[in-house]
Amino acid sequence: MDFGGVLGIMGKRLLPILLLVLAMVPAAAEPKRLLVLGDSLSAGYGVDQDQGWVSLLQQRLAERGYDYHIVNASISGDTTSGGRARLPAALQRHRPAVVVLELGGNDGLRGLPLEEMAANLEAMIAAARDAGARILLLGVPMPPNYGTYGERFGTVFQDTAAANQVALVPDLLAGVADRRTLMQADGIHPTADAQARMLENVWPRLEPLLSGG
Repeated sequence: MDFGGVLGIMGKRLLPILLLVLAMVPAAAEPKRLLVLGDSLSAGYGVDQDQGWVSLLQQRLAERGYDYHIVNASISGDTTSGGRARLPAALQRHRPAVVVLELGGNDGLRGLPLEEMAANLEAMIAAARDAGARILLLGVPMPPNYGTYGERFGTVFQDTAAANQVALVPDLLAGVADRRTLMQADGIHPTADAQARMLENVWPRLEPLLSGG
């Protein structure tokens, strides 16, 4: 008996059945994406990459059973204008379920028009919303020597979040910026020891968004 021929015939007959069975087995779901679009505060300027608050957030998501992969698209020195230009491609490529916007600090430090900053934030919120993402906006403070401009700067985040009905962390650096031991020598960037505090500032407003709340 030609066993090779018999096996060949059986293989041809079984192949369609095997393909059908494989097609019925659900593919492993990929983790959802969380996009962080920010500047040096989220890029981890001056600290090791695994010490930044975004890296600490990835660890917390895993520890608490949230199936998310973070895409950190933060660039030191970026402005709201730069983020607005970069966001559409990032949305198309990563298709995030949640977008965290942490931009504006460099607009303020450079004294850029606050009306333009607000318009850029609103455009990014609209783009993320059109892409089906839930949005968290992170506010940052200005140094006290910026006077009236600095006071007006802080209201941009609040007004933008309220007008667009998005979640807001009013001050990413709450409990950090006013403690010299938690700031680097430049007085602008937080130290590694400050990153956990920054995560705690973000987490209560972010967690409800992770399950679609």
